[in-house]
Amino acid sequence: MVHAALQFPTELLLQAQPVRVLFLDVDGVLTDGGLLFSEEGETFKRFNTLDGHGIKLLQKAGITPAVVTGRDSKPLRLRLAQLGVVHVRYGTEDKLPAAQSILDALGLDWSQAAAMGDDWPDLPMMQRSALACAPANAHAECAALAHWVTPQAGGHGAVRAVCDLLLTATGAYRRLLETYLP
Repeated sequence: MVHAALQFPTELLLQAQPVRVLFLDVDGVLTDGGLLFSEEGETFKRFNTLDGHGIKLLQKAGITPAVVTGRDSKPLRLRLAQLGVVHVRYGTEDKLPAAQSILDALGLDWSQAAAMGDDWPDLPMMQRSALACAPANAHAECAALAHWVTPQAGGHGAVRAVCDLLLTATGAYRRLLETYLP
């Protein structure tokens, strides 16, 4: 049997157990929040592969990753398609109704939702969710509302940390880890 290196507080694991959907913001959560522009005005984004693998592991465990973002770009659409994320709302500053529409489509409610955000537009989603998370670089209001602030900053493995928490809480972490260690 594989011994998992990660440890989380029992209260946090209990709070995460019912989660079946994880809402994610993009800028400042899946990325470091920086925007790079070419001379032609093309936007470049940097995504972390640890976060991407965590999202894929969530899907294997039956937890749905969902993205609700205020922006829309070709690089973002490409990355989410590569990860198989199908529940996405682009270009929305009013994130709560967008997230609610995803919950409705999945037949879930807020008691089964986690949300990770870093700035004010994410607060309503975080407030309604059973588990609110924020990356280390989040605005003070998001960090104060969060049940858990990851040690990692957005774009630097913060999403993976939340994925690992959810996988551990549901008992899938060790099972999935064993598929990599014979």
